[in-house]
Amino acid sequence: MTLTKEDKINLSESRIQKAKEFLEDARATLQDERIKTSVNRSYYAALNAVRSLLILEGVNAESHDGAVTLFSLRFIKTNQLPANLVKKFKSLLARRTEVDYGDFEMIEKPEAEESLQISEEIITQIDQLRIKLIKEL
Repeated sequence: MTLTKEDKINLSESRIQKAKEFLEDARATLQDERIKTSVNRSYYAALNAVRSLLILEGVNAESHDGAVTLFSLRFIKTNQLPANLVKKFKSLLARRTEVDYGDFEMIEKPEAEESLQISEEIITQIDQLRIKLIKEL
């Protein structure tokens, strides 16, 4: 994928805004007691934040697992972000998979609250790095 500096910045901005919008959706649906939807939106908020970083490197993950792998290789293993973010991201993915595809999986409100908190933490840390990387482009 060949993108100009401006393209990368614009896509990154669009994706972080989507992440923040999905985070607000997660918060609102949790308040409405729509637990499964909140867990889903928390994950997708974090995913879009990850994608907002990856595009600055000119890469676009083809899958959820690909996003985790690229995120880990490019930002965790290089010590730009703490290693625990990958574990937290994977926990969000696992919960999202449970609520979206599990027939009998039960997610309780405390787990949804934790998912929201994790997503918010991931977005905050990613956005701080994203802003730094944009300045360095």
